[in-house]
Amino acid sequence: MDITAILGVILALAAVLGGNYLEGGQFAELLNLPAAAIVIGGTLAAAIIQSPAQDVARAVKLLGWAFGSNKQDLAGRIDRIVKWCVVARRKGLLALEKEAEKESDPFVKAGLLLLADGKGPEVIRSSLEVELITVEQRDLQAAKVIESMGGYAPTLGIIGAVLGLIHVMSNLTDPNGLSAGIATAFVATIYGIGIANLFLIPVANKIKNLVLLRYQYQEMVLEGLMFIAEGQNPKAIQQRLQGYLR
Repeated sequence: MDITAILGVILALAAVLGGNYLEGGQFAELLNLPAAAIVIGGTLAAAIIQSPAQDVARAVKLLGWAFGSNKQDLAGRIDRIVKWCVVARRKGLLALEKEAEKESDPFVKAGLLLLADGKGPEVIRSSLEVELITVEQRDLQAAKVIESMGGYAPTLGIIGAVLGLIHVMSNLTDPNGLSAGIATAFVATIYGIGIANLFLIPVANKIKNLVLLRYQYQEMVLEGLMFIAEGQNPKAIQQRLQGYLR
């Protein structure tokens, strides 16, 4: 779990609620079910209309990734690559099959199996690069779905505000109706702008950064596997991969 991201969300909520409290407002004043239905429901609907179903489903999955454990241990992976090189030199490439069984990362596992099968460097590169690029593009497209929701939410907030004002104008003789309509109008705007700028857009940008970090990680693994296939010695491999840590 990414504690920093969760703290960021908590801080954003605290800033809004704290500011409202300092202005003399009450928490209950910011709770408005019609406004939430308009903004959240409308934003989700717009994203579903805009994007293919697989992109929307992937975007939902990536939301969990943004707040989950997502740190890439580059130094630890370099040590593993060097270990694979030692195993390959001592026992042969076929021994890497056992190393592949220990891996939970499908990308790494596929690379080790290609090595164990005796595939050449170019075959390994072409095979893994296809997967690397495909997954990157798929996840970036899913991040764009979340980013687009950040563009729709403020507009839906304005729609909620207009609907609230329409309700106000149609109930000028009803004081209770006036207060409810005005509350929906202003709270819907807060929901739209707040959800977009304090959650959706930051999360989309974080996912893009995570995709980039994962790409660099997988690129390093690919280079390491290529070095092993070329028969380079463990010391040289370690030195060349150290550049990814800078």
